[in-house]
Amino acid sequence: KPIEVIEGHLMIGMNVVGDLFGSGKMFLPQVVKSARVMKKAVAYLQPFIEAEKDGKQEFSGRVLMATVKGDVHDIGKNIVSVVLGCNNYEIIDLGVMVPPDKIIEAAIAEKVDIIGLSGLITPSLDEMAYVSQEMEKKNLDIPLIIGGATTSRAHTSVKIAPNYSETVVHINDASRAVTVVGNLLQKDNKVFKKQIREEYDAFREQFLKRTKEKVYLTIEEARKNKFQIDWNTSEIVKPKQLGVQILEDFDLKKLEAFIDWSPFFRSWDLHGRYPDILEDDVVGAQAKELFKDAKVLLNRIFDENLLKANAVFGLFPANSVNDDDIEIQNSEFRIQNYKFLTLRQQSKKAAGKPNLALADFIAPKETGVQDYMGCFCVSTGFGTESLAKEFEKNHDDYNAIMIKALADRLAEAFAEYLHKEVRTNYWNYAQDESLTNEDLIKENYKGIRPAPGYPACPDHLEKKTIWELLKVKENIGVELTESLAMWPAASVSGYYFANPEAKYFGLGKINQDQLKDYAIRRGITEAEAEKWLRPNLAD
Repeated sequence: KPIEVIEGHLMIGMNVVGDLFGSGKMFLPQVVKSARVMKKAVAYLQPFIEAEKDGKQEFSGRVLMATVKGDVHDIGKNIVSVVLGCNNYEIIDLGVMVPPDKIIEAAIAEKVDIIGLSGLITPSLDEMAYVSQEMEKKNLDIPLIIGGATTSRAHTSVKIAPNYSETVVHINDASRAVTVVGNLLQKDNKVFKKQIREEYDAFREQFLKRTKEKVYLTIEEARKNKFQIDWNTSEIVKPKQLGVQILEDFDLKKLEAFIDWSPFFRSWDLHGRYPDILEDDVVGAQAKELFKDAKVLLNRIFDENLLKANAVFGLFPANSVNDDDIEIQNSEFRIQNYKFLTLRQQSKKAAGKPNLALADFIAPKETGVQDYMGCFCVSTGFGTESLAKEFEKNHDDYNAIMIKALADRLAEAFAEYLHKEVRTNYWNYAQDESLTNEDLIKENYKGIRPAPGYPACPDHLEKKTIWELLKVKENIGVELTESLAMWPAASVSGYYFANPEAKYFGLGKINQDQLKDYAIRRGITEAEAEKWLRPNLAD
């Protein structure tokens, strides 16, 4: 009988795959390829099963998966879904940008055993906490698993677990998902659930104790300890070409040399630095095979123009004002002036160490020195979703995940390429630069390219200013979601600072006095400011 082929031979094979993966003898790309074989076989057998009315496949449990409202990133979610599917769990995948009510309604209607929430951008952390509160209000008793690049055990234990009476677990890779789901769905799961709750309670207590021990300056004190640059002697170069410029239908082949492959392997749970990973004793053989498959699809992208790349960037006169803001002077372009608002480190530093803000790297207006700044958005994601859907329709999760992973790498490569062109051509402040791709990955260039939502400038609201200044949506079609994620997902945006003393840094935690000051400067309520900056607020 067809159903016996699935529940017998195919599932026995997948159980072996699951066991090998769990014990570290098989790696994620092999698991996803195995799932492709399984899915294609099941799709072939499905008409025979329906013709015989032979019953349905018996699953070990039902897991609902969703990327939360406002977030568009789903590579990690899709990988975990495939791996759980390989272990005989039925997956109800709601996709991306899923609102809380839809998650809860689907969980009840589908009678799921576990809910999995995913997200990549920091506003998704708040959204996950909100979903857990709504689940509690509806008296759900379904365990909740949390995952995604921006998530952590700390955030899960401090901000999510206290909201929900059922078990909440943070997972950081696909193999752990299998173990956690298995433990949650075993008949006698009380010991495991109790252990998780005790672990998270203890972790939360220790985390909050550590954060209370940290010493913070007032925002006034932090500003007095700003990074000092001698603006009389500092090297300032006027850009060769001021204003906004657009690159449409960019030749993706030009980006191949700028790809940083190490994060690509990490997205497939293969850890190591490229190219050394290809010779690694443990994962080398699998890394080589994955790299070969990636190159095949990458060449198809180039040869068949499968993806479209667009970019917009602008270089403008700028000066810092009011300590922590940067004013873009656009009068010569007959458009209004814009302000970028930066945040300043507030943790107490060792003697001689400054409290940094990005505004420190731009000449203050009162010096009378004219400085400059840039911003940009690049995307290589146009066409990704339709290609991924086509692969999924053909039961090929492997290439559906691969196309998104490659689009992400190409977007980062485009950002790297454009920054190089700005330094050596459009702005031309580093015309004699001669750097290898490894140098670029190590950020050994003059100037910096920080991005809103990342450590130096964690406020995603700054993207709105970039979008208005560059007319990003109108010029290249990249949009912002309500949580200010970029769509298409394979997009990168940020600033350009040219000062040779500019450096990358992490903001860390800030206090309520800076939050209040920031809300006033931005013209929003403290509650709204807190919503966007919550991950950076000192408890």
